Amino acid sequence: MHGKIIIIEGLDGCGKSTQLELLRKRFTGCRFLTFPNYQSPAGEIVTEYLEGRIPDPDPVHSAYSASTFYAADRYISYRKDWYVDYAGGKHILSARYTTSNAIYQMTKLPREEWDNYCAWLYDYEYSKLGIPAPDHVIFLDVPVDVSQRLLNERYADGKGKKDIHEADTDYLQRCHTAAQYAAAHDPYAHWHRIDCCEYGSLRSPESIQNELAAAIAEVLR
Repeated sequence: MHGKIIIIEGLDGCGKSTQLELLRKRFTGCRFLTFPNYQSPAGEIVTEYLEGRIPDPDPVHSAYSASTFYAADRYISYRKDWYVDYAGGKHILSARYTTSNAIYQMTKLPREEWDNYCAWLYDYEYSKLGIPAPDHVIFLDVPVDVSQRLLNERYADGKGKKDIHEADTDYLQRCHTAAQYAAAHDPYAHWHRIDCCEYGSLRSPESIQNELAAAIAEVLR
């Protein structure tokens, strides 16, 4: 009787938050989530990590330890917040999920270890912690150079600054490759890609929204 879980994914600066707000007006019967929840105790740990205040020079350790920070935030959110809605049949639309760990953390590992990492990740979150696996992932695909331009505009007024992920262009390029890998090897969810750019520029939010909403409506049917 549980609902479906649809994840909106994409690299930093792709417009996930904007799209999620637009979706609220179309899918009023769904429950909307955003991860990480920076206002929760677990989210505060994520904030410390993203601000570089939990240093770990070993990328292998960092891939697994950082994954647990984000997983704890999702676990607490699920158990304390949206479990009842999901179990009662309400559909869940979420910006980021376990899939974000796959995209952002496995890039810290050698390519030959990606399969082992993803197997560990999915087992840890979906089996050990009992967080439900998503049914569908929609990836908002924006080239890294475009997303960096958008991030620069976001922080141009001096309010806030890029976190350790947003500031590392090479890392984000690897994450883009990792997203393609995750899409092709996810044993739980089907991935759908939306090309958010046209002629080197970001499409209008309304244009992306129409394609995104149509994809979600198809899944919910």
